[in-house]
Amino acid sequence: MTHLGATGTPDGIRFAVWSSSARRVWVSIFDDGGTREVERLELKPEGEGMHARFVPGLAEGTRYGFRADGDYAPERGSWFDPNKLLTDPYAVEIDRPYQYHWRLAARRNEGADTAPLMPKTVARALPQPLAAKPPLFQPGGFIYELSVRSFTKLHPDVPEAQRGTIAALAHPAIIEHLKRLGVSAVELMPITASIDERHLPPLGLRNAWGYNPVTFMALDPRLAPGGLVELRDTVATLREAGIGTILDLVFNHTGESDRLGPTLSLRGLDPQAYFRHLPDGRLANDTGTGNTVACDHPVVREMVLDTLRHFVRFAGVDGFRFDLAPVLGRVDGVFEPDAPLLEAIAGDPVLADRVLIAEPWDIGPNGYQLDSPPAIPGVERPLSR
Repeated sequence: MTHLGATGTPDGIRFAVWSSSARRVWVSIFDDGGTREVERLELKPEGEGMHARFVPGLAEGTRYGFRADGDYAPERGSWFDPNKLLTDPYAVEIDRPYQYHWRLAARRNEGADTAPLMPKTVARALPQPLAAKPPLFQPGGFIYELSVRSFTKLHPDVPEAQRGTIAALAHPAIIEHLKRLGVSAVELMPITASIDERHLPPLGLRNAWGYNPVTFMALDPRLAPGGLVELRDTVATLREAGIGTILDLVFNHTGESDRLGPTLSLRGLDPQAYFRHLPDGRLANDTGTGNTVACDHPVVREMVLDTLRHFVRFAGVDGFRFDLAPVLGRVDGVFEPDAPLLEAIAGDPVLADRVLIAEPWDIGPNGYQLDSPPAIPGVERPLSR
């Protein structure tokens, strides 16, 4: 498939997004502060669901978002609304964190334009790919799971400006502590940008763990103010100390939640393709979060693979832990140990040697049986009960 997202050239930027059911798709270009929409341009259908347009004169750092129009029928799993600004599913950087607001979930024609509430995708050139190296971590090593923010937020030796960030993990005091414990690899709880569930703000609460992503590649600006380069540099420093890095990634659902949830990205572009639905049109909920990503759809499968390759090639991570991993192996709603996505991960030349850890359950029917776990190609097999 033609490269998706924003591809920069010396003459401008090509924007491309996939939707098989949108009738019209636009790219909205914003000023440098991301507060004012300066141009809205319709993308051109290029066949097989691709919508794209080259915009001359734009440069790296351009802030943008997508909009899409089509049927609006939530009862049948369709939420098209041009007033909803949408994050690029292939975003690698956003300019601010997500914050829940009821207007993000307003019905069509019942809420104002959501652009003032939404982070803007930042068109950013990727660094040079790293030279391929085998994973540092070996089976039997000590994996230390940690939340970046809580692990470093109050550390007195870390400079205050770095506390709570990925960069703090590279501080000598942190590395010394990890080495003293005998840590072989750190497993970072989700560091991609996420949004609070809608019941939390009225209670004055926030989601501290980040298991509610909107898209899959963009890092949380609060955890990685230095963007992808911050993660890349931290992984390199940890590697020099003999410590590997494993990313905890969430591909099983998005923060767009159930039928009453916000429209932020995939829901507004092609919900029937990106999410699994029941025969009556309702969102399937194998995750307990309101929606289930359709990992058996070819476009979704490629997006997951592209995300994993992205973090290996450009950040040098040693592996991944998959949240509610059976969703990645569901085909037409039923878990299959030889599902196309699982086999693609195991056979991919960039990913096949990575450390792969599966969380072995979800709440869906015909799922992964803990009593007799089937072998997943390339994924570490959990212990039976």
